Amino acid sequence: MSDIMRPISIEALLEWILEEYKRNGTIFGVRKFFQADPNKKISLFGEEMETPVGPAAGPHTQLAQNIIAAYLTGSRFFEVKTVQIIDGENLPVEKPCINARDEAYNVEWSTELRVPDAFEEYAKAWFVLKLLSRELNLGSPDGFIFNMSVGYDLKGIKSEKVQNYIDSMQDASKQPVWEECMTAAKKLLPRFTRINEKYLASISPRVSHSITLSTLHGCPADEIEKIASHLIHEKHLNTFIKCNPTLLGYDYARKVVDELGYDYMSFDDHHFTEDLQFEDAVPMIQRLQALADDEQVSFGVKITNTFPVEIKQNELPGDEMYMSGRSLFPLSIAVAKKLSDAFHGKLQISYSGGADVFNVKDIFEAGIWPITFATTLLKPGAYQRITQIANVVSTLDYPTHVQLKLDKLTELVKKANEQALYQKSVKLPVTPKIAEKLPLLDCYTAPCRGTGGCPINQDVPAYLRYVSEGKYLDALQVIVDKNPLPFITGTICAHPCETKCTRQFYEGAIDIRGVKLEAAEHAYDELLATMEKPTPVKDAPKTAVVGGGPAGISAGYLLAREGMPVTVFDKADEPGGVCTQIVPEFRLSAQSVKNDVGLAKFMGAEFKNGQAAPSLDELHKQGYENVVYAIGAWRHNNLRLTKGSAINSLEFLKANRENTEINPYGENIVVVGGGNTAMDCARAAKRLPGVKQVSLVYRRNKRNMPADEEELIFAMDDGVNFLELLSPISLENNELTCEIMELGERDASGRRAPKGTGKFQKVAADTVISAVGEKIDTEFYQSIGIETDEKGYVKSNPMTLETNLPKTYVIGDANRGPATIVEAIADATKAANNICGEVNGEVHNKNFETDNQNINLAEPRAKRGNLITPDCDTTQAGRCLECSTVCESCVDVCPNRANIVVNVNGNPQIMHIDRMCNECGNCETFCPYSSAPYKDKFTLFNSKEDFNNSTNQGFYVIDAAKKECLVRYDHQEKTIRLTETIVDIPNGLLDLMETVIDDYSYCLAD
Repeated sequence: MSDIMRPISIEALLEWILEEYKRNGTIFGVRKFFQADPNKKISLFGEEMETPVGPAAGPHTQLAQNIIAAYLTGSRFFEVKTVQIIDGENLPVEKPCINARDEAYNVEWSTELRVPDAFEEYAKAWFVLKLLSRELNLGSPDGFIFNMSVGYDLKGIKSEKVQNYIDSMQDASKQPVWEECMTAAKKLLPRFTRINEKYLASISPRVSHSITLSTLHGCPADEIEKIASHLIHEKHLNTFIKCNPTLLGYDYARKVVDELGYDYMSFDDHHFTEDLQFEDAVPMIQRLQALADDEQVSFGVKITNTFPVEIKQNELPGDEMYMSGRSLFPLSIAVAKKLSDAFHGKLQISYSGGADVFNVKDIFEAGIWPITFATTLLKPGAYQRITQIANVVSTLDYPTHVQLKLDKLTELVKKANEQALYQKSVKLPVTPKIAEKLPLLDCYTAPCRGTGGCPINQDVPAYLRYVSEGKYLDALQVIVDKNPLPFITGTICAHPCETKCTRQFYEGAIDIRGVKLEAAEHAYDELLATMEKPTPVKDAPKTAVVGGGPAGISAGYLLAREGMPVTVFDKADEPGGVCTQIVPEFRLSAQSVKNDVGLAKFMGAEFKNGQAAPSLDELHKQGYENVVYAIGAWRHNNLRLTKGSAINSLEFLKANRENTEINPYGENIVVVGGGNTAMDCARAAKRLPGVKQVSLVYRRNKRNMPADEEELIFAMDDGVNFLELLSPISLENNELTCEIMELGERDASGRRAPKGTGKFQKVAADTVISAVGEKIDTEFYQSIGIETDEKGYVKSNPMTLETNLPKTYVIGDANRGPATIVEAIADATKAANNICGEVNGEVHNKNFETDNQNINLAEPRAKRGNLITPDCDTTQAGRCLECSTVCESCVDVCPNRANIVVNVNGNPQIMHIDRMCNECGNCETFCPYSSAPYKDKFTLFNSKEDFNNSTNQGFYVIDAAKKECLVRYDHQEKTIRLTETIVDIPNGLLDLMETVIDDYSYCLAD
């Protein structure tokens, strides 16, 4: 496909708006419109705006439809995208150009349109807002402000092209586009209800008489002053100049970024030395303010321009990118504070730089406005997020003059450096994407239950919905349909589902695991009271399960539920494996394990504990036709020390579980390792009597430790002393000698590999506990004839987990290596399904999928764009966005509205529109699939030229009346008529194309 955007003509734009609104009650996908309070206005530049918020100069103000969507959702201040002398196809923007997964980065800085085309987009948007504000009664037609943005040097700004742009924005009446707007509106006048010719004649062609100067990094102070003086004196414009975080100085910025956890960002001091210096900025601003006063125009600063960092991990193409979002806020607000102090609170500040719903109230109450947004609008919910922001600000008192509150700014800077909201996670996040590729049709999915989400494909959205409705029994029934261990997994599951949760792009992932436990605790007794004993399968073969840990309990439950006779053998006195013998009681109670074992026993599973399981031959002699080995990874990797020795982590945890009041280990305990087992050891050691200090030694830093983030945080909260970048050498005289390490390049796992420095450090250590990993008992499996691979893991059929020995299965750790509990359940499910399938040809499969529930789509759609702020009382379950019912993230996050929902035979489908896309890549970031919707969804082309310039599967409508289309599908191109029988294109795609022609014809117009 091509990244060239082709703007929509004003007539087609109005046709689209009117027809979409008539059919769906939406405009460019916006479903909920903001209606301004008629009594709230704030003045700026001699104009008024109903809310002092809106999109920053960026992707949300590049095209007319972007600005329209922003207005509908509550924006009333629009900083339209920057123009400069280099434009259109000459602008060197590499694609993709945006990465907004967490903090955001971009490599684009000004409009990708030619400057005259950019002007036309802004003029069309201005005109349409004048119509919509009145027609839909959304606010005053004079209740919004357009603010120009230009760059980057005086020569370019004085060029004929940019000068014409500035003049045209101040008076569009003599430009062809203005006449086109009037002609189109008059033609469509009968379709409006509150617009007449008199009103059209009253629409002001003065699109903007204010401007924000954006300068590239390194622009000297005298150049900035010359440009601003030109804009104020010669163009008589109300003027803001953008100020960069480089005003803070390199040392300050580096310190803040590092302390907030963004230490991986790479930047040196060259921008800080080459950019405008604070000691030059203050007198320059004073002179410009005086000039503006003489010219009787407004003057102020815009905070902030972007923050440049180096591209080190292929985040985007190129060498340098511009950082924004929550990581920029602590720097931006510090710039605001520094300048405000210098001007004693009398400097007008327009603000952007990590602003969002969580801080907009504080920013505004500190006296800073207008406030513009970019990064938050690039995330799911997108434009609709403005509605929540506008609602917050419109409840506040609007000021009548500029007066910054320095005490509030001081507090805001402090909060920005301390609040978790602005701190990077201890661990860098894993990919939120599932493994599947994006289908052309029927793509709505809940990533929490997809591949890479839940290994047992639990219907997470279903049980979250039930819990949110207080239907705990229904929720628990959904859970135990695929999960035999609701208490164990509700407490210590590694919850990979949460790493895929779309809510993480709002205010944080849902505590899915906690909701599972909530359902289990509320409905366990009721579940037992309502469950029915399974009917035994006649003449079913007996199954022996060797190992009573999570994998074994799960296999026992799943087989017994299908009426299969099954016995679980375990040499421990109580079933549970690591859950009862190793995991500390403060993490998982014994009662929780008993509850889950109780479910398996209720189903009919027999448990034999207290002695080793019979041999494989003996089990066969006892009539067990199937044998499932579910033995955990109980062998320990040894920590090699040149002197002294360490104790085994599993032995330590087992002894501690048996008696937490005995401490034979001394006052200073050192745990070596960085995984979850190491965290358990350290936390358990902290609770021992007489312990003064527990240190955790690891050769990498916390960010590169394999432990789950929450386990790291728990250990830190418990007071464990983390000694990072240390590699143990020897233990003698109660001291552990370690080599100091440094991090090098990333290894195959993605973590930065440690390398020695030749320097050493001693750590007080009465006892060293080795927690450097566990291994499976490879020799055991080999001894009974089961084949293993070069890693020592058992070889088996990946679909059934049956080994080379017929009807002998291995599940859990021996199949995968040390595995999570939910992975053990997944393995048990495979083996049980195969055993049951061989007997009766089918397996247990109740249908709890949320896709098939009768859910009003308006309900989950209403949640999109609403972030949960501290004053909300929404439950964890209630935060679920119900992605399996309504996903549409690619629709949300596209600034240009290039992905749309098409209702085909009552089913929503996603279609991509080529002409509206500039390949920014944002939809790829947030699509749950390992795909890019702008490349992989069925695409509508508005010209044959665009069709030919693309490889996307899609169609171009040659003749709508004849329903004749040029189609590309499955690498084949052909011309078809939808009125004829077509056998080699799926009916769903044919229906989509016909629906577009019949019901979405407004998408076809030029």
